[in-house]
Order: sequence, then C-alpha cells, then structure tokens
Amino acid sequence: MRIVIAGGHGQIALRLERLLSARGDEVAGIIRRSEQGADLRAAGAEPVLLDLESASVEEVAAHLQGADAAVFAAGAGPGSGTARKETVDKGAAVLFADAAVRARVRRFLVVSSMGADPAHQGNDVFDVYLRAKGEADAYVSRQEALDWTILRPGSLTDDAGTGQVRLEAHTGRGMVPRDDVAAVLAELVDTPATTGLTLELISGSQPVSVAVKSVAGN
Repeated sequence: MRIVIAGGHGQIALRLERLLSARGDEVAGIIRRSEQGADLRAAGAEPVLLDLESASVEEVAAHLQGADAAVFAAGAGPGSGTARKETVDKGAAVLFADAAVRARVRRFLVVSSMGADPAHQGNDVFDVYLRAKGEADAYVSRQEALDWTILRPGSLTDDAGTGQVRLEAHTGRGMVPRDDVAAVLAELVDTPATTGLTLELISGSQPVSVAVKSVAGN
C-alpha cells in the first residue's frame, strides 16, 4: 500500500511511519520544514515538503495521487494559540479531506481527540481545540466519497506501548501510549470495515488486532 500522512513529523506519525514501512508499505509524510526530513527517512518514510496552512487543494491532491490511504495526524501543538487551532486542527483537516476526494483516495483516517465536539463551549485554547477538532470530524464524516474512520485517543503518554487497548465508540477517559495509538492506526488502515465509525481509544486488555477486528464486526 501507499499511505500519505499529514503531520508526518508528529510523535504519533513517526511511530506509524516506522510500523508501516517495516511491514513493507510505501509511506510519505507531509512536513512543513525541510530539516524534519531526516527523521522521516530514518522512520522509512518519504518526506513531502508542503505547508497545509497555505497549500491549495490541488497542490495537496497532487501528492495524494495513487495513494491507497490518507491519514490526518497533523496538529498545531500544545504551544500554539487559538488561531492555529482553526488553521491546522480544523482547516488543514478539511483541506486534506477535500484533497483526498479530489485524488480519489477513499480510505481516510483522522487522529482526533477524546472530547472533540463542534458544539463544545468556551474560549480557552483547549476549548477552541476541542471545538476545532469536532468541526473537522463532522466535516470528514459528511464526505460520502471517503471511507473514513475517526480515532479519538485518550490522554497520550510516551510510555512504551503494551499492545493492549480498549477501542470502542465510548470508552470513558483514560491514558494511552502513543505507541499503541500508532499500532491501532496501522491496523485501521487495513480494516475498511471500520468505515463510518468514530472510535475512542485508551489502554485496556485486548490485543490491538483483536480490538480492531471486534469493532469491525469480525
């Protein structure tokens, strides 16, 4: 498979790139700064230099041509203000979805956030973030040309992954290592039977492959 990841230098994306390339997939990661390219190459991914805050749909679609799947894993980051929650967490997600439709890439995964809600109230940065993520998720879910799955992890940690998760429509709050988020994404890429599902993810007792098969109805 050829898989294109938006936010290719993110902590989850780099882990995902390693997993996908190790199993033989062709992986490209979209990055904003050329100096990030070495980290992607080390992870087995092809760096694609493109700023999703200023690129056109046509420019993004050109890099998605021929891909089997697209993964939106970009984010403005914890140190950013409210403006970039709108331009990255919402705007770039919408752009990437539109580009996938333009390039006829059906399989589309979104790394969202637990609590994302377009109706979320409040004006603090985290409130704006949850609302932006919720609005992006809502937009993606309306795209009939995409076989989309939205993943909403709980609180992220850098602990070593356990390979044991809880993956359901509603899990309740919890923690989850980034390693395990990446492992679930790698399984979801290959599981189109999860199309149309918004799933929450925390640490749990089911092996990743079993958890994904379970929500897929297998």
